[in-house]
Amino acid sequence: MRTRFSIIFLVFALVFAMAESRVSPYWGEDRAEAGMDAEAPRDSAGKDSTQVGSADKSVAGQVVKDTTEMDSLELAIYHHNRAIDDSIHLDSLNRKKKSGIDAPVKYQAQDSLVYEAGTKTAYLYGGSEVDYENMNLKSDKIHMSLDSSLVHATGTADSTEKRGIKGRPVFTMGQDKYDTDTISFNFKTKKGLVQNAYTAQEDGFLTSEISKRNDKGEMFLARGRYTTCDLEHPDFYIALSRAKVRPGKDVVFGPAYLVVADVPLPLAVPYGFFPFTKSYSSGFIMPTYGDENSRGFYLRDGGYYFAMSDKWDLKLLGEIYTKGSWGVSAASNYRRRYKYNGSFFVSFQNTKTGDKGMPDYQEQESFKLQWSHRQDPKFNPFSSLSASVNYASQSYERNNLTSMYSPQAMTQTTRTSSVSWSTTFSSIGMSLSTSANLSQNMRDSSIAMTLPDLNISISRFYPFRRKHRVGNERWYEKISMSYTGQLSNSINTKEDKLLHSNFIKDWRNGMQHSIPVNANFTLFNYINVTPSFSFTDRMTSSKVMKSWDEANQKEVADTTYGFHNLYNWNMSVSANTKFYGFFVPNRKLFGDKIQAIRHVFTPQISFSYAPDFGSSRYGYYETYQRTDANGNVSLVEYSPYLNSLYGVPGKGRTGSISWDVSNNVEMRIKTDKDSTGFKKISIIDELGASMSYNMAAAKRPWSDLSMRIRLKWWKNYTFNMNAVFATYAYELDENGKPYVGDHTEWGYGRFGRFQGMSQNISYTLNPEKIKKLFGGGEHEEDKTNKDDEEGIDTGRESNIDKDMVEGQRGAKNKSGSGKATTDENGYMAFSMPWSLTFGYGITMRENTSGKFNEKTMRYPYKFSQTLNVSGNLRISDGWNISFSSGYDFENKKISMTTASLQRDLHCFNMSCSVVLAPYTSYNFSFRANAATLTDALKYDKRSGYSNAVQWY
Repeated sequence: MRTRFSIIFLVFALVFAMAESRVSPYWGEDRAEAGMDAEAPRDSAGKDSTQVGSADKSVAGQVVKDTTEMDSLELAIYHHNRAIDDSIHLDSLNRKKKSGIDAPVKYQAQDSLVYEAGTKTAYLYGGSEVDYENMNLKSDKIHMSLDSSLVHATGTADSTEKRGIKGRPVFTMGQDKYDTDTISFNFKTKKGLVQNAYTAQEDGFLTSEISKRNDKGEMFLARGRYTTCDLEHPDFYIALSRAKVRPGKDVVFGPAYLVVADVPLPLAVPYGFFPFTKSYSSGFIMPTYGDENSRGFYLRDGGYYFAMSDKWDLKLLGEIYTKGSWGVSAASNYRRRYKYNGSFFVSFQNTKTGDKGMPDYQEQESFKLQWSHRQDPKFNPFSSLSASVNYASQSYERNNLTSMYSPQAMTQTTRTSSVSWSTTFSSIGMSLSTSANLSQNMRDSSIAMTLPDLNISISRFYPFRRKHRVGNERWYEKISMSYTGQLSNSINTKEDKLLHSNFIKDWRNGMQHSIPVNANFTLFNYINVTPSFSFTDRMTSSKVMKSWDEANQKEVADTTYGFHNLYNWNMSVSANTKFYGFFVPNRKLFGDKIQAIRHVFTPQISFSYAPDFGSSRYGYYETYQRTDANGNVSLVEYSPYLNSLYGVPGKGRTGSISWDVSNNVEMRIKTDKDSTGFKKISIIDELGASMSYNMAAAKRPWSDLSMRIRLKWWKNYTFNMNAVFATYAYELDENGKPYVGDHTEWGYGRFGRFQGMSQNISYTLNPEKIKKLFGGGEHEEDKTNKDDEEGIDTGRESNIDKDMVEGQRGAKNKSGSGKATTDENGYMAFSMPWSLTFGYGITMRENTSGKFNEKTMRYPYKFSQTLNVSGNLRISDGWNISFSSGYDFENKKISMTTASLQRDLHCFNMSCSVVLAPYTSYNFSFRANAATLTDALKYDKRSGYSNAVQWY
């Protein structure tokens, strides 16, 4: 009986232990995830075996129960339970190792979910989604095998959906996203097989009929396509026989050819490479090939790009020609955010033309250096460094193939380079700057170089002003002064002689100091008096003494070196004031519309004086006696410092009095368009005249009379005109020929002789202006942000036509392109933005080559007229046409006439420009819009020189 009871108890204990050790029903979860400890064995009572009494022992980290007091049945049950627990524990470990699932797999379906226990396969239907770690899979149908960790997803055929498939599988892993027709993926190995994959990489799109994905995320494509067109049916693509894609990095493909509008073109390459990464990466630069008449076939602009760091890079390029010419260049860009940025370029060319051993054979070495550096003003507001270097040998642009296609480079005759550094000492108001300047004449290879050019300046300060002022400011406290100093070292020479020049004899150097002193006083509370005094000092290291060699009948120059000092000074004083006049019209006659008319009269008079620094006591001018071959003796005056860097003070005493008057007339009227109820209208914005009298001049001391007028009668146009009236009249010599005499025009009872004027007028037409001219109004919503007729008074003058600017902005605005707009009646609105600008210029001047009128004592006037017209027409969002032309009435010829056409072809851009007069030329360009392909897919054709199609 006891034996039967023991067997029954043993069976129940075994069943209870097996029930306790079952695996959680959740896929991928072990006992620990279900809240149970898989490592802890349980005793026959179902209690955790780790909960032992004081008699239990711990050996090697395991709890061992004390079995000395057990009988034979209890001991058998204990060993049986231990064996079962160990078996279950080992089985759990083996199953976990086999599945390889390290995290829970979450899945859901909107329609239904079916699980087959026999095959351990789950089927998900309708809006299904599976998540595992950083992987996400969405599809209309998904089935997955729980044992093999395989997931298979497909869509459902539906003619109403995009591409004829409903719920296409979309697989996302990290930043990689794939739109497919069918996908099979293994969660354990992270490998997959994809059919008809579609993925975006930077600004391009990749598709393939079949592709494989490895555990590194790399895709291997077969029969793929690459395009930058975002349309479902792309305008063009590159057909790839096979390719390897590293997402976010690059794609390398084998044989490929171009397909445009589903038509394969005979343009193929054996291999290719497209980078996708946004970060810097090194790599090869494919060369450009072509043919040049004098140097033969070439490969140029090929080399290697070094991605040194995020702050700077390096590009090494080379070029080679079949007739022996070659060249190398290096380019670098650098940038430190919020500090500085710049670029550097250096190039060397060895050009060989003609055949070696023949008379036309020629070999030239050319060099070019460019450096641009800009510093962020916020980096150091007290110190800055900037550079703009553009130096090239005379033959470089002639031999450089890129310059041949650049009219600007070929016609540029002068090149300037400059490197400058400046710093400011704000505590004392001093600034220090130095620069190196270079000017090249590419026609005659002459060079003008200054190294260095040092400038020191101290801002205006008041030396007599009290630090702690009490009471009113005294007159001497208004005296201010400043300082400017300049030290320079320069040379004018030829390109080939620069490095062989002598620093002492060939270079000119010197220093100049300038100290201006100014003050401003008020006399009688109404007259502003401004006296000024300026002192200039020059220092030079050489002077040239001249003498006459009677034996050889030539001038002899002797240059001596040493320290020499020259100075000069001048003074001036000016006074001005304002007179205001008001006129209030009679309201019975004029009504209350005109409130008042104001006239402002501003006279100014000034006096300036400088002594004669040509006198002998200054020593700035010398003389020598010249005796010619006939024995005639003459005295020749010269300055030994004439060739010094800062020149020599001028000869002759100066003392002049000048005057200037200015008038302004404005009217104030009542208006309802202003919140104040009044409005200011300008009648004459300025009407002025100026003239001067030189007290030191022995003959013709009066200057010509200059007059000016400015009118602001129109909202968007300001009329300006300057005129000069000659003071001295024409007289006739003994032969009856006219010349300018010493008598004034008003001495003969005539006003000053009119010298001429010039004026330019322009007007722009657009649809909005035509609508206004013919009474078309604006909608209320179009009147927002509009001002009154005068607009906002900013205090600035402008001749800019605001309507023209707004029309141009509207023509360029492509927001909402592709959406047809309708009018208030529901019909499609017709819109073709355009603008047409007319410009007319007229110049009037004395024609001294014409016949002189002895009655009026005047020459006839000559008129020059030009008419310019330019326009812009946007046919549609992608078409834009512009042109410009003109006519010169004096020469009776058409001025330069140009026309251009731009066409946006969605993925490509086409532009064509022609010059029709006075010479003819054309330029046609067709290239891809995407930055990845802009240098790879292009076609350029220009008039002149050799042309080559570039595609690689």
